Amino acid sequence: MKKRTFYIIGKHSVEEAIKNPSRKIHKLYITDDAKRRINQAIKNHNLLKNVKIFFRSKKELDNICGKSDLSHQGYVAEVDDIDQISLKEFTKKNTKDNLNLIALDEVTDPRNIGAICRSAASFNIDGIIVKERSFPSDSKVLYKSASGAIEHIPVFKVSNINTAIRYLKEKDFWVSAFDSRSEKDFTENNWKGKNVLVFGSEGYGLKKNTLDNSDFKFKIKINKKIESLNISNAVSIVCHYISLKLKN
Repeated sequence: MKKRTFYIIGKHSVEEAIKNPSRKIHKLYITDDAKRRINQAIKNHNLLKNVKIFFRSKKELDNICGKSDLSHQGYVAEVDDIDQISLKEFTKKNTKDNLNLIALDEVTDPRNIGAICRSAASFNIDGIIVKERSFPSDSKVLYKSASGAIEHIPVFKVSNINTAIRYLKEKDFWVSAFDSRSEKDFTENNWKGKNVLVFGSEGYGLKKNTLDNSDFKFKIKINKKIESLNISNAVSIVCHYISLKLKN
């Protein structure tokens, strides 16, 4: 069956997609100025040899992007989704002593998901688990927010987050839920071994059954005058801390 293509926009998103051998680029729409910049950024010009390149004005690219406040920066690409291995295949093949996965329970905002992908890839998280039905996999906003990072981290789409969590627990993963009502600060854990870090939706946090399926419940201690952090900021803080912790 032929895959459905979609557009991604923005300098970093498009350049990283071109560099990714697993990403099929069907067409590249760029301005003359972007052509000069892309040649400087992509040293291996053979990456472009099988890509159909079309030169367009900024206004023409605006029309391709549709009604959006996103800046395409002169770059628009028509792409396929990446074929990812399944979560089960990943756990069978990966033999690292320390393994950290992020699970997003009903997180739907593409800006937040894109930012989470960027933080996770930046701090060496091994993969992100999302609910397939609520993951906006063809969102221009998601790709622009990820700024190319989605090309560098596996995204495992599952039908049910809690089913995936239970499976990982059988594979010796510790499941840690992040909930502002918890008593224990996440820095009190050593984060060695295999871990699943579970974060809930922007509106109502984690569902009760997700909390019940977790081994630990943690919070990020913040100023008591502030109710909570944006989820993408919370994920970034946790990923950065764990990255530093595992280096020591």
